[in-house]
Amino acid sequence: MSLKIAIVGCGKIADAHVEEIRKIPSVELCAVCDLEPIMAEQLAVRYAVPRRYSDIARMLEEEKPDVLHITTPPQSHLSLTRQAVAAGCHVFLEKPVALHHSDAEAIVKTVVDAGRKLAVNYWPRFEAPALELRRLHETGVLGSAVHVESSIGYDLGGDFGMALQRDPDHWVHRLPGKLFQNVLDHVINKITPFVEDDHPFIEAIAWRGEAGPGVTTGSELLDELRVVIRGAQTSAYATFSAHARPVGQTLRVYGTKNTAFVDYAARTVVLERKQTFPSALGRLFPPFLVAKDYLGRGMKNVSSFSHARFHFFDGMRRLLTEFYLSIEKDSPLPISYDEILRVSAMMERIFEQVYPEVRA
Repeated sequence: MSLKIAIVGCGKIADAHVEEIRKIPSVELCAVCDLEPIMAEQLAVRYAVPRRYSDIARMLEEEKPDVLHITTPPQSHLSLTRQAVAAGCHVFLEKPVALHHSDAEAIVKTVVDAGRKLAVNYWPRFEAPALELRRLHETGVLGSAVHVESSIGYDLGGDFGMALQRDPDHWVHRLPGKLFQNVLDHVINKITPFVEDDHPFIEAIAWRGEAGPGVTTGSELLDELRVVIRGAQTSAYATFSAHARPVGQTLRVYGTKNTAFVDYAARTVVLERKQTFPSALGRLFPPFLVAKDYLGRGMKNVSSFSHARFHFFDGMRRLLTEFYLSIEKDSPLPISYDEILRVSAMMERIFEQVYPEVRA
């Protein structure tokens, strides 16, 4: 019997959820819901979803879904999670998890106490190059991680960025971490597999790019962020930039044996190897070895493209597949609750530093 899936929140990201759910043969998308009936209608009509609702309680009662995808802004995540698990649903939650870390803890506790399961949409962690990086790490190719650099770019001139800047009442402005909180999960959740400390040292600075460093007050939207993280064994550096070009998303892991560099936009992973040749040859061969890695990754990307697995949210499809299997077979979750909460706690500590009113 296939899992029944429902979605609450019919904004732009819900399109990606519908498209990736439809690629998984073992599940059925039965309904969508939004407080604005026209939002639910447009999503249901465009994707031929059987039923649509504007009342979440009614949808849960009538459809009895096995899994509820919550794709609303984070202000509503805790209350919707409570409704979902009370109706017997497992929960797939869009990031950011919650407004505050205490809410994230409450969400996890709610799910665990009800005997249900939860996953958060950290989909880039399940892209093909990210899975290759995981293999390199777990098989000891990198050795022990010494330092990690995770970065993400953002285009404020894009559709979402322009809407955010033009609308002072946009829901992102009401987040404690504002623009950073809507995106920073995708920076921090790449660091936590390597920095496993519960309470690492964190130092963050932020500013508005046009005005330069030091502008941290007033209503201007901060759009440049740098974070230093130090654990017991591994350090990290996190970067958010709205002005660096090209807009990208990268991760570099420095290991005691080798270093790996992942480019999520180009979908490549390159191994920077420890020099084993005499000095002159050692300077000669590395460019060819790196070129070989790029060529191999390029050929894999061509294969993925030819098999229709090169689309933007392919990592979400893999994450959803693993999450649904964990429900059907009662197997381990794709992302542990411990890691979800460590991401949430680190983010809150960052926002307390760059937006001091958060702490107040």
